Amino acid sequence: MRVAGVQMDVALGQPEANLQAMLTKLRETAAAGAKLTVFPECALSGYCFSSIDEAMPHAQTLPGPATEQFAIACKELGVFAVFGLLEKEGDCLFNATALVGPNGLIGTYRKVHLPYLGIDMKTTYGDRPFAVFEIDGVKVGMLICYDAAFPEATRSLALLGADLIVLPTNWPPGAECVAEHTLNTRAMENAVFFMAVNRVGEERGFPFIGRSRICGPSGCTLASTESTQPTILYADIDPQQSRNKRVTRVPGKHAIDRLADRRPEMYELLTKPHSLQTPRNAAET
Repeated sequence: MRVAGVQMDVALGQPEANLQAMLTKLRETAAAGAKLTVFPECALSGYCFSSIDEAMPHAQTLPGPATEQFAIACKELGVFAVFGLLEKEGDCLFNATALVGPNGLIGTYRKVHLPYLGIDMKTTYGDRPFAVFEIDGVKVGMLICYDAAFPEATRSLALLGADLIVLPTNWPPGAECVAEHTLNTRAMENAVFFMAVNRVGEERGFPFIGRSRICGPSGCTLASTESTQPTILYADIDPQQSRNKRVTRVPGKHAIDRLADRRPEMYELLTKPHSLQTPRNAAET
């Protein structure tokens, strides 16, 4: 499967303009042979809202108007798309992603790990289990931005059978090492394809660094950009590479399997609350 990552600028509080920009890029990537196209975090709405009241008018339900328009385009083009948005459910606001195909909405994800940044200071923690969705024989898992800093999230999707993990993101300055090192590590330690798609541009004086990247199951970089300008990355992925978790380096003498060799009975500490936890909205000192 050929995949595409659209590194793009986003207009804050202009979901219709952002939607049309994404649909235009979807046609471009489909013409280049991409079966799956991934857009940045909050690509529909923008990110740097100062309050729930300001953000909520630009949020949508899932399914909703944007997924319906994506579905029409996906059906016409015979492709799939993942895009970031703010999802509303009752009084709650979630930082979310949607996976859409020719038959409509396939799956959604709500950001589990929330930083003290942008609208994430106000959104509700993701409340649904990690999940994997199959499209044309490829099993896709979704995370968002800060989730990549937690190896447990990627590992959970790998244990669920993900071949490809997509990470729509809004990396700010300071995230350069994540782009350069963490993505490859997450791919390697789980033997999965890992695809991070960042935005560019600036919102309310806050810049975004671009540096989108697609990694292979060995941890190698398949496609990347150092640019802070809009661009599109492409890569061809073979799910059989991500399903063969056993790495044989010297036949009969050296082989590893980072999933089969796990010792979960020794990891009990990972599931216990810890004393270092502080409220997300605690004032900085």
